[in-house]
Amino acid sequence: MNSSHHDRHTAELHQMQRAIAGLLVYQDILDSAVGIALIDLLQAIANGDRSQGNALICLTTYGRFFKALAVQNCSWEEYLIDRLLQAENPFSLQAQKINPLHNQLSPILVTAARQDLQSLYILYTCGQYISQWVEQIGGKPICWLECSIADRQPSIVNALHHQSWGELVEDIARYYQQSGVGIFGKYRALRWQDRLMGISYPDRVQLDDLVGYEQQKATLIKNTKSLLAGKPALNILLYGGKGTGKSSLIKGLLNYYPDSQLRLIEVSKSAMIDLPVILDQLTDLPQKFIIFIDDLSFEADDQAFKALKVVLEGSVTAKPSNVVVYATSNRRHLVREYFADRPRPQDADEIQMWDTVQEKLSFVDRFGITLTFEPADQPKYLEIVHHLATEAKLSISDEDLEYRALQWATRHNGRSGRTARQFIDYLIGEMDLQA
Repeated sequence: MNSSHHDRHTAELHQMQRAIAGLLVYQDILDSAVGIALIDLLQAIANGDRSQGNALICLTTYGRFFKALAVQNCSWEEYLIDRLLQAENPFSLQAQKINPLHNQLSPILVTAARQDLQSLYILYTCGQYISQWVEQIGGKPICWLECSIADRQPSIVNALHHQSWGELVEDIARYYQQSGVGIFGKYRALRWQDRLMGISYPDRVQLDDLVGYEQQKATLIKNTKSLLAGKPALNILLYGGKGTGKSSLIKGLLNYYPDSQLRLIEVSKSAMIDLPVILDQLTDLPQKFIIFIDDLSFEADDQAFKALKVVLEGSVTAKPSNVVVYATSNRRHLVREYFADRPRPQDADEIQMWDTVQEKLSFVDRFGITLTFEPADQPKYLEIVHHLATEAKLSISDEDLEYRALQWATRHNGRSGRTARQFIDYLIGEMDLQA
């Protein structure tokens, strides 16, 4: 390596290290296995010459960097863009809540973000240099994960692949405002398990696949549309027999509004006591949230009953306007009532006891809307079967389909949407085996 080439090599390397050291609001972007491996690799290159010891250190450090990227199944360029768009820092959090087009962002944060983006762009372009340096010091060819730019990507991703990042601060702020940051930017479906956790592969059920309860579906869509529009939306209880599609309707809303700010948070009955904590985390966010509680019922003196009551009725702290509760239940009266709970004429505190009983029985009234799902009769069951068979493009006569569907319902779980889906899935598997 000649002197001028070595000097340029050193200057480029130091520029990358200064870019990392000088980050202001995006410091956490390299706080990961990949980022730490990159920092260690740059230091190994800076310390390296072509001696045997330094060559081994450099190659070993590069191996850790490569493996960390391989675990993520992406190139360095793709990884850095993904981290940038999910970043949760003072700039992205403010941009998420404030419309950047109205110049309401803090000028100091905008300046800091622009400086950081220019530094991160230096790191984005470092791949072409790192591979050369490692080969020179290590004395052997290396494998580099190439960046694959897909034809159909969000416009901001395409811009980041083709433009200097310092020029894109407003576009990135707009992306944060529209798509959210952190866990709400990465996931559309989440669950609460002592903390919010993203669901990588949410149910792909489509509302068009659910037939037989069109009025209930229309009401649910209309209420959710109001939520997304920032208008008053009501909490909804979906009540009815098992297998009627109540839960699927709620989960299908995410796929019905695929490019919206809608988020679904699944909360189990055992975690309902944390509902006030969950609401505190959702207040003032631009996303719209459905808290989904499946198979809702309570025992006497259940603490979850009290927690949900506070959410539905409000407390000193107002319920966020961007949150609704959608719950399903197989019970018309959500709180289990026992004969022993009912007051007897000789009880001196009869009035108070009846107040308690009525509070339990009327809990359903605290939901703004109750949608009832009657068990499927034979015509409705067969309608669902025909619809699913058509969607699956099954080659079977209507007569044979109906005969077998009714046999299936008799031998298994009765007539319901769930039974119809199980029957069609069985037919698909049977026909695939015969093909």
